[in-house]
Amino acid sequence: MSGYRDGFWWSNDGLRLHYRDYSGDGDDRPALLCLPGLTRNARDFEPLAGRLAGQWRLICPDLRGRAESAYAKDPMSYVPLMYLHDLERLLADLALARFVVVGTSLGGIIAMLMAATRPDRLAGAVLNDIGPTIEEEGLARIRGYVGSGSTHSTWVHAARALSEVNAEVYPDFTLQDWLGMAKRLYRLNSGGRIVLDYDMRIAEPFRVPGGEAGVDLWPSLAGFRGKPTLILRGERSDLFSDATARRMVEEIGSSAAYVTVPRVGHTPVLSEPVATQAIDTLLGRILADG
Repeated sequence: MSGYRDGFWWSNDGLRLHYRDYSGDGDDRPALLCLPGLTRNARDFEPLAGRLAGQWRLICPDLRGRAESAYAKDPMSYVPLMYLHDLERLLADLALARFVVVGTSLGGIIAMLMAATRPDRLAGAVLNDIGPTIEEEGLARIRGYVGSGSTHSTWVHAARALSEVNAEVYPDFTLQDWLGMAKRLYRLNSGGRIVLDYDMRIAEPFRVPGGEAGVDLWPSLAGFRGKPTLILRGERSDLFSDATARRMVEEIGSSAAYVTVPRVGHTPVLSEPVATQAIDTLLGRILADG
């Protein structure tokens, strides 16, 4: 996909990390900081960037251990607080004083940590299928496949493998949809095999009880109060419950909107019509707020 430049920054522990920088329409609107899920990377936001780039600047990082970012020496550094420290360095390098955080799953956990630590920088937020309470059913499913290290001979084989594992999550996906997702999740290795594009060791801290966030995130929601905040939930999600989403709206208040994306599980890909309309509405509110 065209329209972005590759950028790099350094973590506190010496890792060279990568981000995509999609240009926007001048400096009169905040950038979108797009944070991916556990096994995802900057490419996960290609559908969103394909629609918004040119109007909005999008900064899409690869978290440590993913895609073009370096792998950590210590796998126990693959935790939300370390990702937050990494991103603080990026924000400082880019001098981003105000931004909209778009967080999918793990990315949403990081967004909540940002709201807890420096809420003054947030112009708004999209929390995509994630909240302070995470359902054990969804966690068990993710633990069952993360770090499995499967490889494939062709992109079609990779797409079909994705469809077998995620048929309940995206029941309306076509082969083209699965191919698109495969090319965002996998890479071609030096041996000509198609492999998942992350360090398999990211699974190690995730399998430790409490390793998802490490802290109680409910108090962090205070950081979103008064800021346009979109809570998206996949109708079929097994990780993020309707009850949690509704409680989040109560905690944040009138600046929060809750939208369910039909016939999608964990997580919406942000190109669904309901999701795109909700995001456009949120961005409109942010522009109106100045």
